[in-house]
Amino acid sequence: MSFLSGFTDSDLWHSFIRTPTALVSALLTLILIAGALAAPLVAPHNPFDLASLDIMSAHLPPVWMKDGDPAFLLGTDDQGRDVLSAIFYGARISLLVGFASVLLAVLIGVTLGLVSGYLGGRADAAIMRVADVQLSFPAILIALLIDGVARGVLPREAQEHMAVYVLVFAIGISNWVQYARTVRGAAMVESRKEYVQAARIIGIGPVAILWRHILPNVLGPVLVIATINLALAIITEATLSFLGVGVPPTTPSLGTLIRIGNDYLFSGEWWISIFPGVVLVLLVLSVNLLGDWLRDALNPKLR
Repeated sequence: MSFLSGFTDSDLWHSFIRTPTALVSALLTLILIAGALAAPLVAPHNPFDLASLDIMSAHLPPVWMKDGDPAFLLGTDDQGRDVLSAIFYGARISLLVGFASVLLAVLIGVTLGLVSGYLGGRADAAIMRVADVQLSFPAILIALLIDGVARGVLPREAQEHMAVYVLVFAIGISNWVQYARTVRGAAMVESRKEYVQAARIIGIGPVAILWRHILPNVLGPVLVIATINLALAIITEATLSFLGVGVPPTTPSLGTLIRIGNDYLFSGEWWISIFPGVVLVLLVLSVNLLGDWLRDALNPKLR
């Protein structure tokens, strides 16, 4: 209770409730996340249940159009899957990949950034040169490279089961540089302050100093980057799935649904790709707006 009361009295909370854009985007994000998490409860059908699919129900239009079926509010795709249900389950997969890849990138980037900024010297030079090389390539290209290597190494029968894990690793490993460079700069500043010098004098080890003293003071920028990178990770997953190198077609992520619908877009069956595309845009836009607000709210120069 004391934490909750302290948070509601903070400047961050007052900035949040006084910013309509932040309120609307947070509400929209919560609705989309709640719908994705509760997909088995709110989805009319289960797109993973192959026994319930009927190929004769494929390519049905939304319910308000001619030949629409009330059992499929937003129509069906080429396999007879309910588009609305596929969107619920697809958003679940997209959010899972997004959150997991951001968490992986944070763990790698923050760890390397702390080591680089605190130790300096050769360790700093080696880590930053790797970061500079990676910055020379687009993140999507690195993700494609890692995915291609994984497909060449893994047995064919294991590729479909490992697809989500490979996707998380590929996106996470391609986005750690931002965290490392940001944390490195903050760690270099913090490591020269008096409280860190005092901790060294009384015999506290480097790991304890990094974990207890420096890390809490660099989490603000990391939180902002993670919020914005969540939207980028979701877009990257959708892009890879659209290109056919993400999750398999039997796992309907938002990117997979858009790719499937793209094949039928010019034949008039627009609903297969348009509805998942709208949900993807709303999800990414709301998360981006939240990240922009958080960046401004945590910036002391704008207070």
